[in-house]
Amino acid sequence: MMNLSHLARLYQPRNPLFWLMLVLNGLSPLLAWVVHNRPLNAAATVMVTCFAIGNAVLGMWFAWRLLQSEPAAAAGAPAEDKAHAPSVKSTTSTHGNEG
Repeated sequence: MMNLSHLARLYQPRNPLFWLMLVLNGLSPLLAWVVHNRPLNAAATVMVTCFAIGNAVLGMWFAWRLLQSEPAAAAGAPAEDKAHAPSVKSTTSTHGNEG
């Protein structure tokens, strides 16, 4: 059984997968609503249904990947932040005012 700490891994606003999961999981019910409530011909119904199922599957896959990944806060500082951090340079100089 999965404990609640694993579910907390879903909320990762700095991870693009989190936002894709939200969009796809929000779009799937909207597409299902269109299929049920709008008069569509057979081809359009099949196409919209396939998109809805595809969105649901892809959204669940993104959710699964988020659950499997370690959040940036728990893993420490992300590698990108370390790579882009300004380097510390020495402020002492041997040139200039020697006296």
